[in-house]
Amino acid sequence: MNLNKAMIIGNVVRDPEMRSTPSGQNVSSFSIATNLVWKDQSGQKQEKVEFHNIVAWRRLAEIVGQYLKKGSKVYIEGRLQTRSWDDPSGVKKYRTEIVAENMIMLDKAGSGPSTSDDYSQTAPASNTNQSTPSAPASQSQDENEISVEDIPF
Repeated sequence: MNLNKAMIIGNVVRDPEMRSTPSGQNVSSFSIATNLVWKDQSGQKQEKVEFHNIVAWRRLAEIVGQYLKKGSKVYIEGRLQTRSWDDPSGVKKYRTEIVAENMIMLDKAGSGPSTSDDYSQTAPASNTNQSTPSAPASQSQDENEISVEDIPF
């Protein structure tokens, strides 16, 4: 039995980059920063930041491009993949990335792309390559209310 699963929660480092393959498939790439905080032997707080390369395909790529931006807090679940290529000088390069299969937006109201004051940005995605977020758990009763019919996916 084999298992290749990655789960991270962090902040988007830069706005996602959207592209299309020659065959027309959407792909989005972005990076997420996670941090580890601990106290060393002398009791001093230490922190280490890791940067993770993320790639999303098809419908999930569209959702990423539409809703994520630099600073967004997000949960990503996927699989690790390492690609290799030769740079222009002939040196072999490697890049390890997480191929996203599931995403949950974790921003609080006002800090994410939503305009509603009480809209939870939690939006789980399912189905490996064509993930779509579900409806919000709660909605504001003011003029910025977002209903299920307003969500474009």
